[in-house]
Amino acid sequence: MGQRLDTYDRMPQAVAEYLSQYGWHFSKKMCEWAVSNMMTKDPATGKEKKLEPMSRDEVKGLLARYGLKIEHDAGYDCVYVANMAKSDFYKSAITDEMHLALFIKDYMDDEDGYEGLPFTRFYADCIGKGCPILWEDMM
Repeated sequence: MGQRLDTYDRMPQAVAEYLSQYGWHFSKKMCEWAVSNMMTKDPATGKEKKLEPMSRDEVKGLLARYGLKIEHDAGYDCVYVANMAKSDFYKSAITDEMHLALFIKDYMDDEDGYEGLPFTRFYADCIGKGCPILWEDMM
C-alpha cells in the first residue's frame, strides 16, 4: 500500500484541468481505467480474477429491464457504480441482476448524496490507498 496522497497542500495542475472539464464525474477514460483495476472472486475457485466489465449500453439495458431511470447521472458515473457493485457485492450482498439494478439506482439517486458522489468516493479511495492517477491520460 502506498502513501496517502492527501498529505500535500497543492492540487496538481492536471487534477484541476480534469475537474474543469468533467467536474467531480467520471470521464469515459477515467471510468475505463478505474474499472480495469477491479477484481472479483471466481465462484468456482474462490480466487480473485479481473472483473468482466459492463459497458454503458449494458448498464442502460439492465436498468431499462427493471423500469429504472437514474435521475442524478453525469458522465460515466453510473457505469462506474454498476461495475463497482458487480465487483464488490454481486453474488454476495447483491444476489441477482434485479438487485444489482436497484443498488445502482439507490446509490446514484441517494437522497443523502451529493453531486459527484461516486467520483468523490473513488478519488478518496485512491488517495487512501496511495494509488496515483495519471490525470493527463484521463482527458
